[in-house]
Amino acid sequence: MRKSIKSNSKIKIQAELKQLRKELRKIKNEKAILEKCAGCLQASTKVKFEFIDRQLSNFAVKDMCRIVSVSSSGYYKWRSRTPSKRAQHNLVLLEEIKKVHYRNKKRYGSPRIAKELQALGFHASEKLIRKLMKSASLENVYKKKFRKTTNSSHKYPTVENKLQRNFNANKKNEVWVSDITYIWAGKRWLYLTVVIDLYNRKVVGWSLSTSLKPKYTTIEAFKKAITKKLIRESSPLIFHSDRGIQYACKEFVEELSQYKEIIRSMSRKGDCWDNAVSESFFKTLKTELIYQNNYQTKKETEQSISAYIKSFYNKQRRHSYLDNQTILEYQ
Repeated sequence: MRKSIKSNSKIKIQAELKQLRKELRKIKNEKAILEKCAGCLQASTKVKFEFIDRQLSNFAVKDMCRIVSVSSSGYYKWRSRTPSKRAQHNLVLLEEIKKVHYRNKKRYGSPRIAKELQALGFHASEKLIRKLMKSASLENVYKKKFRKTTNSSHKYPTVENKLQRNFNANKKNEVWVSDITYIWAGKRWLYLTVVIDLYNRKVVGWSLSTSLKPKYTTIEAFKKAITKKLIRESSPLIFHSDRGIQYACKEFVEELSQYKEIIRSMSRKGDCWDNAVSESFFKTLKTELIYQNNYQTKKETEQSISAYIKSFYNKQRRHSYLDNQTILEYQ
């Protein structure tokens, strides 16, 4: 008899637990729906139907209809209606937006997407594109903070700041800026050095190394830049950098001194804004590429960065500084 009572008691407890779990799931589901639809609870029926339509893959129609106080039959009737010409146009436009968004690996916001669509023959305002992207939950990649890399605690002589934060150039090879950043790969840091032409923001030289020695960082990146450009004495070139040891050391100074037309320039001590263009490039690179990958080797990292710089950044990417033109269009 006791065993029977215990067995019945156990069954009753299990049934109650099952019911409690079911109710808990229901509450969590309702909470999730409420969090999503908080802005449309007092909105028109049309707005509520549009919300339900966007969330079909996340929640059941009957649950959403109950929470936003509309009927399921009303929603299905609305959904089966013939879309207006404007709605049909927006659907086509949204598909093109998605193509651009994913083709550029979620790196573009509405301004660049608007420019890209314009180049493809689709004319739409940034406001409409932003609205359609929001409706489809299309977001560009999140921007993260980056760490400072400059070590200016050395005894090498430095030079004055020739730029004074004037980051505009009238022609190619008039001003180059350079900097170094860290990239984590596997179990160690890699060091990326870039040289950028201020005229069109093109990366004209770069290197990736496992060492911070100038031979593998600043000197290698500079050599790659200089071999691709025709430098003439009649056309001076300012080379601007921070005061890091890789730019102030004897080896790098001797490398630059081979070219009489090159004028050295350095940021003021501890002022990252004096080299804002290269800092901005690193932020863009890390946002659009580095943070989207989990590199394990130097080779893997180098191939990825090379493809980004050569095929995307220098050719396809639309730059806000260039009025959302590509570097190739701007040249």
